[in-house]
Amino acid sequence: MIISTRGRYALRVMIDLAGQDPNTYTPLKEIAARQEISEKYLENILKSLVTGGLIFGLRGKGGGYKLTKKPEDYTISSILRLTEGSLAPVACLEENATECEREAVCPTRPLWKKLDTLIQDYLGSVSLKDLIDGTV
Repeated sequence: MIISTRGRYALRVMIDLAGQDPNTYTPLKEIAARQEISEKYLENILKSLVTGGLIFGLRGKGGGYKLTKKPEDYTISSILRLTEGSLAPVACLEENATECEREAVCPTRPLWKKLDTLIQDYLGSVSLKDLIDGTV
């Protein structure tokens, strides 16, 4: 499993927004400048975070973005699953995967299932606040 720049940038954006006043909207331009991400690329990431309900977006003067919840209420798993689609280490463990004809006899399947469980459990146990506080 490799986390794409989209997933890594989404985490950076969420941390950035968590550091802002929760009662005000932060403009895309400010986030892009602080995070050194192109505005065009950031716009796509923010759109998916809004659509996924992780952040609010407001257009126009005084507009921008802010979190929908407190940082401790976001798991890293939820953010990455939204941006990456799947965190499964192999295709046969992805949600709605086509059934593998070798599943019953595959000697490596238990290894991949255990790794998948470890990934899900770990990323589900780390919150955005944990990253902000440096307690990971």
